[in-house]
Amino acid sequence: MSVVGFDIGNENCVIAVVKQRGVDVLLNDESNRETPALVCFGEKQRFLGSAGAASAMMHPKSTISQVKRLVGRRFADPDVQKDLKVLPFETSEGPDGSVLIHLKYLKETCTFKPVQIVAMLFAHLKSITETNLGTSVSDCVIGVPSYFTDLQRRAYLNAATIAGLKPLRLIHDCTATGLGYGVYKTDFPSEAPIYVAFIDIGHCDTQVSIAAFQAGKMKLLSHAFDRSLGGRDFDEVLFSHFAEKFNGQYSIDVYSNVRACNRLRAACEKLKKVLSANLEAPLNIECLMDEKDVNGFIKREEFENLASGLLERICIPCNKALADAGLTVEKIYSVELVGSGSRIPAITRLLSSLFKREPRRTLNASECVARGCALQCAMLSPVFRVRDYEVVDSIPFSIGLSSDEGLTRAGSNDALFLKGEPIPSVKVLTFECRKMLNLEAFYANPDEVPHGTSPKISCFTIGPFLGSHGSKMSVKVKVQLNLHGIISIESATLFEDHLDDSVTAVDFHSNFEAMDVEPVSETVENVAEVSMNRKSDSPQRSADGTRNKKANGRLHVPVYENIYGGMTKDEILEAQEKELQLIEHDRTMELTKDMKNSLESYVYEMRSKLFNTYRSFASEEERDGISRSLQETEDWLYDDGDDETVHAYSAKLENLKQLVDPIESRYRDEDARAQATRDLLRCIVEYRMLSDSLPSENKELIINQCNKAEKWLREKMQQQDTLPKSSDPVFWSSEIESKTENLKLACQPILGSEGSPIREDSGVGKQNTSNHR
Repeated sequence: MSVVGFDIGNENCVIAVVKQRGVDVLLNDESNRETPALVCFGEKQRFLGSAGAASAMMHPKSTISQVKRLVGRRFADPDVQKDLKVLPFETSEGPDGSVLIHLKYLKETCTFKPVQIVAMLFAHLKSITETNLGTSVSDCVIGVPSYFTDLQRRAYLNAATIAGLKPLRLIHDCTATGLGYGVYKTDFPSEAPIYVAFIDIGHCDTQVSIAAFQAGKMKLLSHAFDRSLGGRDFDEVLFSHFAEKFNGQYSIDVYSNVRACNRLRAACEKLKKVLSANLEAPLNIECLMDEKDVNGFIKREEFENLASGLLERICIPCNKALADAGLTVEKIYSVELVGSGSRIPAITRLLSSLFKREPRRTLNASECVARGCALQCAMLSPVFRVRDYEVVDSIPFSIGLSSDEGLTRAGSNDALFLKGEPIPSVKVLTFECRKMLNLEAFYANPDEVPHGTSPKISCFTIGPFLGSHGSKMSVKVKVQLNLHGIISIESATLFEDHLDDSVTAVDFHSNFEAMDVEPVSETVENVAEVSMNRKSDSPQRSADGTRNKKANGRLHVPVYENIYGGMTKDEILEAQEKELQLIEHDRTMELTKDMKNSLESYVYEMRSKLFNTYRSFASEEERDGISRSLQETEDWLYDDGDDETVHAYSAKLENLKQLVDPIESRYRDEDARAQATRDLLRCIVEYRMLSDSLPSENKELIINQCNKAEKWLREKMQQQDTLPKSSDPVFWSSEIESKTENLKLACQPILGSEGSPIREDSGVGKQNTSNHR
């Protein structure tokens, strides 16, 4: 069993696994450590990862990229609309307000939700992992941005379920980075913590977290972010600059051509990387559009001026993270810079000025999240023994809970779980009521969540309550903020002053008399308390043997959950079936391509061998017939057989092999026959030598057997010498081998009964020794 960490970025994905000697990053089929986060729908099959990137230029409108920006978000979100203007594929708004992706596949118009595309990426990464490890993969930990909402986190869990994975935890990117940073360091103090700032500038976002480290422990003090500030925004600055320049210089409007936009964006991304190491760089693209070659040039200073607005925004989440953690820059021990967009020199200079120290690059900028995820997975998995290390993460948003009668008011600002509280957390709410209980989870502070996020999270229906009319009932609701950062109701328990088995009526009269909140920490004592309560719930018998319940009874009440914008169980099952069908179709297409390639290779290989290697082993008539069949097959391949089924290619290959196999058998058996002949003659000589020490009667038996075998061989060889190589041989190597075995079976009992000495270095001797034993 293996434990895996997945980091699905906006541009690339990384897979890390824990092995006995540490954490390894897996290579994909192209031997790359990063796999493009792309799904391309070709004419006949899907292309995922590196194959999708290779096919993207051929199918720009059916290549889905940057899907991480769309999952779990509303179509009407202004940021989503801004992203969709850049993306080439067609989209629309779903009935629930989500994003729907439309494309043509297998001559049909297909519609997918972003969560289905993410599931395809998970399935592809799962396949790469299983190929590398040679075993099935299920348990995993997945990195997610700290700004992911409850709905986005649930979407990732649903996507993993559709792909056949079992996420043990969704962990924040900076938390995973911090885990990889802290678990290997042994110089942390045991008392006063040291504070480290992690700044992750990715392809599309910037995340900043402040962590406190002590010996064997890491605690996240704050999370801050800018969801729309990343490396791609710096690429877009260059893109806009050169698009405008080429429009004036070459009269080319790249915005009107999807393929030209993709090529220019790719060139600008490379240009940005060149500028990170050089003060100036050229831009040259052949046949960008309208068969025109374009040339450009830019200096690093000019690029930094163009991106000055973006650079200023980087300070905002840094300052916010410090403020939320209650720290000043002087208390920060180290600033760790990671992420694919962090290599711009101007960013390093800016952060040096802000934190008054040079940012460090202790961790691998692209792999640190996946490595941290793999470590966390090993810690959570029962099959791995990992050094004890405590990870205390915190919730980035305040979450409240309201009922029909109003807010629960468990904390300030009407929040049940305050921003910065540990993950996981559990709290118990006590309600007094007389009918079904309705609760609704929401974000308590709209300023904390990303712009455009709906404040509503989910609603819970608890009940119906079965009790006597007019009786006083209390409901204890256990609300959990789990390891994934998702709010849910773990259980609801009904307490009633007088609980009677005979009473089954439902009381629909509502009266919320009081509400109480009890914070619960998940400790051994609490587990023990729950166990004791369960024991006390069991019915007791009175002295006369009759069965009665306690005065204060306790019943578990069903809880129904409705996630706003989430997938239902039926929708998840339907998506699973759809994904399995797509995988099966892809597998069939791969088999078809492999069989077609095998047929094509066989045609070329046999044509060459037929007139060279196999020439003397085939008659002229056979050569002409096979050559004609090879030519007909080749013509068919490039005409009617260009798009056929795997069975059609297999049948063609089988027909050709039936023609060629006899010739191939003659060729291969010539050398095998010569070797078998030598083995038989050697055997005859050795048995004759061994027979010299035997009594005359036994010696004569062995000599007769050897003479018969030698005579048979000589006669066959004389007959074979009269035939051409193009004819089937008089005797095959298998017949000679069978004759050798028969000779051994006849002679060995005779030699063994006499206990004759046998040479250890001969094949016959070894076998005789074995039989004698």
